[in-house]
Amino acid sequence: MDLNADLGEGFGRWQLGDDEALLDVVTSANMACGFHAGDPTTMRRLCVAAVAKGVAVGAQVGYRDLAGFGRRRIDYDLDELRDDIVYQIGALEAFCRLAGDRVRYVKPHGALYNTAAVDPGQASAVVAAVAGYDRGLPVLCQPGSVLARSAREAGLTVIAEGFADRGYQVDGTLVPRSREGAVIHEADTVVARAVRMAVDGEVETAEGGVVSCRVASICVHGDTPGAVTLAGRVRAGLGAAGIDLAPFS
Repeated sequence: MDLNADLGEGFGRWQLGDDEALLDVVTSANMACGFHAGDPTTMRRLCVAAVAKGVAVGAQVGYRDLAGFGRRRIDYDLDELRDDIVYQIGALEAFCRLAGDRVRYVKPHGALYNTAAVDPGQASAVVAAVAGYDRGLPVLCQPGSVLARSAREAGLTVIAEGFADRGYQVDGTLVPRSREGAVIHEADTVVARAVRMAVDGEVETAEGGVVSCRVASICVHGDTPGAVTLAGRVRAGLGAAGIDLAPFS
């Protein structure tokens, strides 16, 4: 099982989360590429640190929305969205190469992640960007989503992802952040959910039901309070359940 987190989401003098500490816990780092968060100096510093620690670096691509942290849906021209995503992958690739590695995968961020999960147009833009840049790059996304289906149909590798610290709806999509129960903070609950995903391939919904959630990577958000401690608890819980952790890419 892979354990991932969003990193590099500070910008200029504004810092968010303890990225270096998270790199000691996770096996894959979803690196912000400067559109929803991040900047060149942060990207370079964290790529060097990730490579040194054996953590796989993926391009966390998002809308051009620094003010909204990429969590506001934008109805892009699809060619423009495709090109914005290519731009972000290429920027991160440069810093990965300077650090002695390469971009290992692509994961949409925030509103783009949620929109591409249900919207064929924006999903097609993500797929076109990845396929045009490097068809060998896996796409990290929710299982059963429109993006997952579109990527597979285009011949791309899809890595199914689950969220230990996010609420799920009955259709398998995430509870919107505007609603209560969208983010789960209680550590024991988060750990139990991660283990259940990894062992049983299912997750409890916000309504108390259960939906299938067979995944190869589990995400713990790096911008939540206590993220490092929480990620460490999840890693320990998975290990106690006999689950080995390693990058999927």
